[in-house]
Amino acid sequence: MAFTKLATDAGWGDGLPLVPPTEARVRDHVAASGRFPEECLAELPPRNGRASVEKVAINAVMAGAAPEAMPLLCAAVEAMADPVFNLFALNTTTSSVVPGLFVNGPARHDLEIPYDTGCFGGDAGPGPAIGRATRLVMRNVAGQRVGVSSKSVFGQPGRVAGIAVAEWEERSPWAPLAERRGVAGNAVTVHGCTGTIDVADIVADDGVDLLEIVGKSLAFPGTNAFIGSHHGAEILVCLGPPWAELIAASYPAIDDVRERLWAHAALPVAWWPEPHRRKAEENDRVDGDGMVHLVKSPDHMLVMVCGGLANLHALALHSFGPTRAVTRPF
Repeated sequence: MAFTKLATDAGWGDGLPLVPPTEARVRDHVAASGRFPEECLAELPPRNGRASVEKVAINAVMAGAAPEAMPLLCAAVEAMADPVFNLFALNTTTSSVVPGLFVNGPARHDLEIPYDTGCFGGDAGPGPAIGRATRLVMRNVAGQRVGVSSKSVFGQPGRVAGIAVAEWEERSPWAPLAERRGVAGNAVTVHGCTGTIDVADIVADDGVDLLEIVGKSLAFPGTNAFIGSHHGAEILVCLGPPWAELIAASYPAIDDVRERLWAHAALPVAWWPEPHRRKAEENDRVDGDGMVHLVKSPDHMLVMVCGGLANLHALALHSFGPTRAVTRPF
């Protein structure tokens, strides 16, 4: 525990035990990446720290991530640095947003990234260490520090352990998320997540009614997506296999699923107090029917299949606003 105390006192740690990043361990992680140690993957805000492969390896070792996770971690860092992801805003905002990693391809199995029961928390496999590695990179390379560069009012548990979840492709009635975004095989999609919102239902017995319940559950007045312009906000909806199959029976095409989610995720402008109604109108958020849609278009609705086989729940991960998901191969 001596290294953990040293690292915590120096500001490198997150309060949990750390693995000492010995030269041999770091060398093994760099080798597993297939890249040169000095290669710069990105400059990460707000510090604009140089994220070399070696620096990512050091943080991966400290987090307890296996060397085999390095290609995924390198791709995730590159994805977060894409300008459309808007990492500066994510790392400095007052919101609780955190970059989540959503994985497709055969590497899901090799890396043992959870995709079934309890995939977002409680699994004792390697997934949490991979998520934690990204958080240490944000701390030690990007310079995200609570109360200094990060102004997040509350934070969230994902700002310690990160989020690293895979899609249960074998149980999905649709093509994998990354493939639908143009990247087949091993890929990671980074999405800014303000948290997880459970959607439960025990009444709907067909996909039409169920998708209406899920879509309407996404739209609540206080979500960041309703603040200001909606041109950047995206929502990731995670469906368990039983619900995905029920919905696919009514909507075989995933684009129809996204369109229905978008259509239902709206609120009457009359629901808001007068100042909010006025702001929605100023921001051109009100359509011809007096409705305010949560996001700009169906393209801003992301859908993936994961979770256990109890058919009572979906999970929604709202972004905090001006950020778009990015997908990279690894």
